[in-house]
Amino acid sequence: MNLREKFSNNVRKFRTKQRLSQEELAEKAGLHRTYIGSVERGERNITIAVMEKISIALKRPITDFFKE
Repeated sequence: MNLREKFSNNVRKFRTKQRLSQEELAEKAGLHRTYIGSVERGERNITIAVMEKISIALKRPITDFFKE
């Protein structure tokens, strides 16, 4: 599993554990709902700035998103 897949899977895992919809996460992160969906599907090469927005919105350190 590559880094993008690990990150994508963990975004979905952490979001669902918090019972957030993609739309709710997008709002908290200041991103569009469809963008969150494409991140979770591993379709995007995102920037560090976007990683930071998602990690802050999910209240998790960025390093957690790269663990299996």
